[in-house]
Amino acid sequence: MIKAWLAAARLRTLPLSISGIIVGCAMANFSVFDNEHPGLIQFYVGKTNYLIFILAILTTVGFQVLSNFANDYGDGIRGTDDDREGEQRMVASGIISPKQMKNAMIYTAIITLILALLVIYVAFGSENFNYSVLFFFLGITSIIAAVKYTVGKSAYGYSGLGDIFVFLFFGWLSVVGSFFLYTKNLNFDIFLPATAIGLLSAAVLNLNNMRDRIKDKSHGKNTLVVKIGSQYAKLYHYCLILGALACSLFYVYIRGKYSIQHYIFLIAFIPLVMNMVVVGKNIIHRELDPELKKVALSTFLYAILFAIFN
Repeated sequence: MIKAWLAAARLRTLPLSISGIIVGCAMANFSVFDNEHPGLIQFYVGKTNYLIFILAILTTVGFQVLSNFANDYGDGIRGTDDDREGEQRMVASGIISPKQMKNAMIYTAIITLILALLVIYVAFGSENFNYSVLFFFLGITSIIAAVKYTVGKSAYGYSGLGDIFVFLFFGWLSVVGSFFLYTKNLNFDIFLPATAIGLLSAAVLNLNNMRDRIKDKSHGKNTLVVKIGSQYAKLYHYCLILGALACSLFYVYIRGKYSIQHYIFLIAFIPLVMNMVVVGKNIIHRELDPELKKVALSTFLYAILFAIFN
C-alpha cells in the first residue's frame, strides 16, 4: 500500500515544484537592493536563514502532493483516467478508493497549512502582521487552487485554465514569494527568472496535455491543447521554452553580467531544445510521455545553475 501512496504522490513531479523556491531563495540571499536604481538588485547580502528555505521547500512539496492527490481523485471519479497513457492512477485503477484519497487530501491540506504558518512566522514574526496575513491568504488560495484543478463542477483544469495557474503558482508565487520571505521587498528583475520558471512549468503541463489530448477530449476535459489543437499546441510549446530562454538572457543583460559563468544555465536548455525537436516531429501522442521527465528535470537543472551562478 505504501507503493500505491508514493505512486499517487507522483514523486517525479517534486523537483519541478521546488525549482522556483531554489531560485527565489538563492537570489534573496545573494542580492541587495540598489537605492540609486529602484527596482533592481545589486550585490550580496550575506546572512542566510536556512530554516526559511527548508520550510518553504516542505510547504511547496505539500502543495504539490495535495495537487497530485486531488488530480488523481478528480480525474478518477470522472473517468478521465480510464485507459490513460503513462503512469497508472490509483483511484481510476481501484487500488485506492475515492474515500481514502479524499481523506488523504484533507490530511495533506492540514499539514501543508501548518507548514505554511511556520514559514510565515519564521519569516515575518510578529513585527510584520500585514505580510503574515497576505501570505496566509496566499497559502489558503494555493490549497484551493491545488484541489480545484480537477475537483468539482468548476474545475479549472477542465476549462483550459490550468496553464495560467501553473505559471502563476509555480513561477511568480514560488520565486517572488520565496524571495519576499527574505527581503520583505520586491523588485522588477526577480520577475524575469520567475517568469522563466513559470513558462517551463507550463511547458511540462502542455506536454502532459498533448499526450492526453484525444482521451481528454472524449471525457470533456477541455485543456488548452484540446481547444487549440495539436499543431498550435506545438507552436505554443516552442514559445514557452524560447520565452523562458529570453527572460533568462534579459535578466543577465540588465544585471550587467558578461562573464561565462553567468551563462552556465544555458546547459539546461540543451535538452529543452532537443525536446522541441521531438515535439515538432511527434505524431503518436503517447510517445511524448518520456519528454515530461526530460523537461521537468531540465527545469530543475536550470534552477540549480541559475541560483548558483546568478
